[in-house]
Amino acid sequence: MENYHEPPSELSTETRDFIRALVTLREEIEAIDWYQQRLTVTSDQHLKKILRHNQLEEMEHACMALEWLRRNMDGWDEKMKQYLFTEKDIVSIEENE
Repeated sequence: MENYHEPPSELSTETRDFIRALVTLREEIEAIDWYQQRLTVTSDQHLKKILRHNQLEEMEHACMALEWLRRNMDGWDEKMKQYLFTEKDIVSIEENE
């Protein structure tokens, strides 16, 4: 029950699906971090290629989870449109809107 802060039986199916997606996203981002650390210290070039391939797979999985959240959980679509794929200064975006 470590992913729940409230009794799961009291949460809607929709909220439990949101939690599943958010936990998945967290796990994928952690895996990206782990691969980055391994890439930094690995000297074998063939192993580096494998680790980089695996890291890119984790990025793909993270993006899939983000897209599901964008489509299904209120707020994600608006914030993604506001902050992603822009060349604006990230910090000042909110200040200018």
